[in-house]
Amino acid sequence: MGDQPLSIFQVSGRAMSAQLVRMNTTASNLANVGTVASSPEAAYRTIKPVFRTSFDEASGMSTVDVEQVVTAGGAPTKRYDPGNPLADKDGNIWESAVDESRELVDMLESARTYQNNVEVMQTAKSLIVDTLKLGR
Repeated sequence: MGDQPLSIFQVSGRAMSAQLVRMNTTASNLANVGTVASSPEAAYRTIKPVFRTSFDEASGMSTVDVEQVVTAGGAPTKRYDPGNPLADKDGNIWESAVDESRELVDMLESARTYQNNVEVMQTAKSLIVDTLKLGR
């Protein structure tokens, strides 16, 4: 990270950015619950962020960043539905295998983690302001 130590604001900011990516991927997954496609390749696949933790020796703090976003979860489910306009020549469609309950839990966890980091920033700001007031 260089010679400058990271501030608590930078550490919390990075964590908030990572959780925002997690919330966005979860929102995308939830938006695609039950979507269908004409082939398994075209069917929606669940996406998840992969986090990378780094240790900053100058500050002694760890940070988290999103390394990449990957497809995860089960394969699309084949269903016979010959009346569907997306059905293939055999009358099959493929439904996304998004686990709605798991996605809702992920959304709650990422929202709580985001909020925790907001509170860390507010506490740090408050402590800095209180410290400055001591000098008066």
